Amino acid sequence: MKGKLKPLGLVTAGAVAGILVSIGLSAVAQREPRATLPLDELRQFTDVFGAIKANYVEPVEDRKLITGAIDGMLSGLDPHSAYLDADAFRELQVGTQGEFGGLGIEVGTEDGFVKVVSPIEDTPAARAGVKAGDLIVRIDDRPTKGMSLNDAVKLMRGKPKTPITLTIARKGENQPIVMQIVRDVIKVQSVKSKVLEPGIGYVRITQFQEHTVENLVKALDGLAKQQALKSLVLDLRNDPGGLLHGAVGVSAVFLAPQATVVTTDGRTEDARRKYIASPEDYLRGTREDILARLPASVKTVPMVVLVNAGSASASEIVAGALQDHKRAVLIGTQTFGKGSVQSILPLSNTTAIKLTTARYYTPNGRSIQAKGITPDYLVEETPEGDLSAFRVREADLTRHLTNDKDKEGKEFRSLLPKPTDATAKPEERKPVEFGSADDYQLQQAMNYLKGQPVMVAKAKDESAPGATPDNATQAR
Repeated sequence: MKGKLKPLGLVTAGAVAGILVSIGLSAVAQREPRATLPLDELRQFTDVFGAIKANYVEPVEDRKLITGAIDGMLSGLDPHSAYLDADAFRELQVGTQGEFGGLGIEVGTEDGFVKVVSPIEDTPAARAGVKAGDLIVRIDDRPTKGMSLNDAVKLMRGKPKTPITLTIARKGENQPIVMQIVRDVIKVQSVKSKVLEPGIGYVRITQFQEHTVENLVKALDGLAKQQALKSLVLDLRNDPGGLLHGAVGVSAVFLAPQATVVTTDGRTEDARRKYIASPEDYLRGTREDILARLPASVKTVPMVVLVNAGSASASEIVAGALQDHKRAVLIGTQTFGKGSVQSILPLSNTTAIKLTTARYYTPNGRSIQAKGITPDYLVEETPEGDLSAFRVREADLTRHLTNDKDKEGKEFRSLLPKPTDATAKPEERKPVEFGSADDYQLQQAMNYLKGQPVMVAKAKDESAPGATPDNATQAR
């Protein structure tokens, strides 16, 4: 680790298996002067190092001990800081293109186990029945208890068409669930679009990748050519995030030029900045401004943004910006609450660390961290409530960063009440197909756009919103 660490970029998504850990390039200049080294603690470190080398039951390589120490330093900070070995660093850089090998799940850690944050649609994991909130307790014959996230991701990655066995613990199930899954090439189509009804367009963003803004412009242009857009639904549900400049670009599609999209604040000067709806903040290099090709109506048509507990990071930036500027109405449930910035600091040409360096704030100064974005209309997945009785959020993760604006400590934890439908257990219900005719939240979005009543759920308390047939109300 010779010389000053030079940051490569900003990360807005968590560690993933079969899904990218994405980066947005950003120049980071001066850091705080290096603090005086803690000699007593370093002496203790060397004493432990020497004791292991001299007394451990088997010989241990120096590299393994040092790497383990680095990994422990970072993983002990928060759920999103991590050591990236050569494989993880390479996958992070390549993954932003939206094509990679694996299972198709975003993962985090909880209580020493690997926890599924969200499966990606139409991937081996999603088809096998992996669900958000599942704990992966074994990968093939390897227990995951105490395993680092990077090691778990490495085990789940592999060549396409090779099998892997996951043993899963699921809330509500008495026995572990064993799934045999065949790895595949994961190609994530980040933008999907269609016409819902004459004049009502629908665009779903599944991740914020390198070409998401460009693909969004093409999708909107295609919708406008089919028929003049009178209103629009932007679906960000289960979008785990991605590139920061992608979030700025998507926001700029719908906001006035130069409007503030998001601000960041940290200890260093480079961590304190404002991102605006300007080509300088959403384009890379000196390319043509792709937003110039947008249909003019996109800036003004009535708009609904759909969000849920799986909407994280970059998708929360977009939702918060459109809400603060009163450009769109948000419908759905409380978002994930990942409001921290991770910088990629290379240690060499092949390894790096992912370090939390700042927090995100909406244009009005709201902190996203451990709270997320509150929708304007609370609408759950079905009239009976969410299909899952438990949705993991940032505030549920061990060692999560606190919300510096949250003076009363009211972080948004996953305290959703269990669904009240007695005819079927949540595990037996058919998952919602976003954008389909059976999509209840989308139905309410269309009701809003057509001036019809929206069925919203009353919050049970400030930290645990929930819906049942008895407490649903109408809103316009």
